[in-house]
Order: sequence, then structure tokens, then C-alpha cells
Amino acid sequence: MPEIRRPTRYRPVDAMRAPRFTGIGTFMRLPNVTDMDSVDAAFLGIPFDTAVTYRIGGRFAPAAIREASRLLRPYNVEQDVEIFEHVSAVDAGDLAVIPGNVEASYEVIDKGLGPILAAEVVPLAIGGDHSITLAELRAIAKRHGPVGLVDFDSHTDTWDNYWGERYTHGTWCRRAIEEGLIETSRAVQLGIRGSLYGSEDRDGARALGLHLIPTETLLERGVDAVLPEVLTRIGEGPVFVGFDLVEVQPQYDHGEVTSLLAGTLLHEFLTLIALNCRDGSSVR
Repeated sequence: MPEIRRPTRYRPVDAMRAPRFTGIGTFMRLPNVTDMDSVDAAFLGIPFDTAVTYRIGGRFAPAAIREASRLLRPYNVEQDVEIFEHVSAVDAGDLAVIPGNVEASYEVIDKGLGPILAAEVVPLAIGGDHSITLAELRAIAKRHGPVGLVDFDSHTDTWDNYWGERYTHGTWCRRAIEEGLIETSRAVQLGIRGSLYGSEDRDGARALGLHLIPTETLLERGVDAVLPEVLTRIGEGPVFVGFDLVEVQPQYDHGEVTSLLAGTLLHEFLTLIALNCRDGSSVR
């Protein structure tokens, strides 16, 4: 009988065989693989930060988050799942963005995401500043058309420009709506908070069709009460077919607290992919 070969399944290095301080820094010590065959989810560094309007430094976040992620383990206690029994995941390395050139970097991001999306692999992007999301949405829309959006953020990022510059970390969402990348009737922004330039900041986002759930509402109503509202809003159809985590700045991160939190959030999203796989749902 011919030999039956099982597909490759990628998982982290076993910490019982190699101490966690050894090896090249990848997310959770996953293999560095760029061939998307037999892959369900791929971590991808996008170290671009020159579209920020105040502090740069996010270009160093992918490396810092990967280093902190050495502390993460494959079993998620709260969800009672061993992630890599259900998900084949890799670290695909960093995209070679061009510092100081937003639009050229957008082209790099769009092109770099293409093979991942074509292989129906879920991308988990590590930024970088929030301007990278526009380029991700461009790549996703080429495959899926306009998508719904679930955005956890302090700000709506719907300003028109900063000092005449239309492509910044504070304008990506407006540009995405203008380009038809987001289906606004299926878009929600959660956790909006902090001081603003004026009341028109939030009103402008709502005028574009976005549904806002500010932090004060989350605290008042609670997550369990808000979640059904989010699910109703996004409805059926593709919703930002991936995940990104942006704007960690390691130079202000004392004791790796923020980098480890960022890694933990990525770990939680990977857990959701694992639960979908375990329960027989599509990972996409």
C-alpha cells in the first residue's frame, strides 16, 4: 500500500527540550516559515512607524513582542484548549517596509499579504503604527471585497489629514471608508476614549457610518451586555479577515509589561482560531 503522509503541522519549540531563552526570536518560538502550505495562521511583522503624529518607535515592536512572547505557553486555561493541537501556525518574519515613505510601504504590505491571503491563511500582523491597517484592508478587499470591521481603539482615526498629510495613523479609517474597503453598516469601534480636539471628532466618525461604543459605555454596561450588540452589528459576511496589533513602543515599555500584554492579546486571538478549528468551523 502507498504510504499515507499527513500534512505538516507547525507548532512552537518544546520548552522542556530547549530552554525558552534559546533560539532565534519568533512569536512563541514558532518556526520561521514563509511557505504557506499546511499553515492555518501566520504572524507577520510590519515594523512601519513613520505615519505617527507624535512619538515614533513602533518599528521596534515586532521584535520586542516576539521576545516577550517566549513566556507564553500553548495551553489556554480559560478556554481549555491546547492551541497547537488544532492550529498549524508559523512566524513569517517581517515585511521590508520603507521608513519615511507611507505609500511605498503600503505597496510592500499589500504585496506581502497577498500570498498569505491567497493560501487562506489567517494573518496576525504585528505593527508598527496604525496606518498599516489601511494597506492590510486594501489587500483583503482585493480578495473579499468590502468587509465589516471590529476595531478596538482609543480614537476613531477618521480625521481627514494632519498638516495636509492624508495618510497617517489618525486617518487610516477615513481613507478606508473613502476607498470602499469597509462596509460601514457592519463596522463597530470599541473602547473609544480620551481627550479630543472637539465634539466633532466622534460626531464625524458617526457621520461616516461607524458605530461607536466608547469606554464609558463598556464600563457602564459591561462586556456581556455589549457583545450581542457587536454581533448584531457585524452580521453575516467577512469581517476584517485577520487581526493586527499596533502602536506598542518598546522604548517606553518598562519591564516589558506592554510587550507581554501585546503578545498575550495575540495569543488570545490565536486561541479563537484554535477553538474554531476544534469545533469544526472554518478558521477564516
